[in-house]
Amino acid sequence: MDLLHTQLSKIQRHLAFVAVEPIDWKLGVQGFSWAVTLFETYLLLRQYPLYSKTEPPSALASHFDADTFKKSQNYGRDKAKFALVSGLLKQCLDSALLHFGFYAWSWGAAGRLLALAGFGSEYEIYGTFVLEEKHGFNKMTPALFVMDLLKGWALAVVLGSPFLAAFLYIFKWAGERFVPWLMAFLITFQLSMVIIYPTVIQPMFNKLSPLAPGELRSRIELLATKLNFPLKHLYEIDGSKRSSHSNAYFFGLPWAKHIVIFDTLIQQSQPDEVEAVLAHELGHWYYLHPTKMLAVSQVHLFTVLALFPAFLHAPPILTAFDFPKTVAAVPPTIVAFMLFQARFISPNTAAFVSIGMNAVSRHFEYEADKFACELEEKLKAEDMKDMGDRLGRALITIHVKNLSTVWVDWMYSAYHHSHPTLTERLRGLEAYKVKSEKKEL
Repeated sequence: MDLLHTQLSKIQRHLAFVAVEPIDWKLGVQGFSWAVTLFETYLLLRQYPLYSKTEPPSALASHFDADTFKKSQNYGRDKAKFALVSGLLKQCLDSALLHFGFYAWSWGAAGRLLALAGFGSEYEIYGTFVLEEKHGFNKMTPALFVMDLLKGWALAVVLGSPFLAAFLYIFKWAGERFVPWLMAFLITFQLSMVIIYPTVIQPMFNKLSPLAPGELRSRIELLATKLNFPLKHLYEIDGSKRSSHSNAYFFGLPWAKHIVIFDTLIQQSQPDEVEAVLAHELGHWYYLHPTKMLAVSQVHLFTVLALFPAFLHAPPILTAFDFPKTVAAVPPTIVAFMLFQARFISPNTAAFVSIGMNAVSRHFEYEADKFACELEEKLKAEDMKDMGDRLGRALITIHVKNLSTVWVDWMYSAYHHSHPTLTERLRGLEAYKVKSEKKEL
């Protein structure tokens, strides 16, 4: 532990300049924030012309009829317009609030949380009731939307208050040596949420019912048994209550996993195709992808906490953002941390971190696809020989039903997409199939 604190102290010494150097922090933050926004706008402008194409890629031509492809292009175009306009509006508003010292004023008036309560809901309202409604995906009523919003606020109070109290107590109790203790607390909280979210929070918004007996349930249970996957519960979730988009996932502790399948996926795909989707998901479990992503996130979190002390003891930073000198001299921990996280970490690292995390995630997706294709060999099960073909059909069905974009600019995809494009995944599945056939020869 002493070695850790020695290294952390070295970091603070290297960052000592932030407390004394006359740096225009507000201008720097504004400049970088606008640079990120303009870069994202540039990516949208690269992607936008692809929505004018009149035919799908040749590999997908037989799966998209003209009308469906046109709807897909229109949906993608409308989402791009919304992202472009809302992104610039958000940046303009945030930039203005920051320039005129609104956040510092709001802390003195009523606290930033109150000042920003509900901020951003107008974009969600438009996205849900205009954009998604126009293209036939929204199933949510205004009453349900308001109820979800109220539940979200209530959860923020119920969970946020004790979390914040514990967060601040650790700062006070541990003093300058808060980093490892706060890391331990945050990891514990994250692992607790693995249990709390699906068992307590999600049922407040969606109904999870045991998957009905039948071919699909039998297929999944048999697959889980063959892979020694610790399946405890198999659920169907009423995703159609809010949207016609589809999905499937698993959660739980290492010794007790739960699989959740959206009712929309069950309605849109055949049982053997849904099984293939779950085979892909179990590939993530087999290769410990969630654990690896958690480990990467902890490295990022540790970096944030290791850098924070230098900014906590830097009055010039708070005064640069219009906080009174009396507050800046001995800043409340929560004020300093929110400013540090929102103004220095989020805008400065999001662009770089997202590209790196997306690259890792796409690698994991390919690995999970390969796992599904290799099940015949792994389990010596002849009936799984066509798992790759089934997965390909399922992916195509999901993309067609969701009107997903099939023409994607490579740079836009690298920045925004955690999954390979449909054509990339189908190409990968075909490569795995050819490789498997060569092995048999």
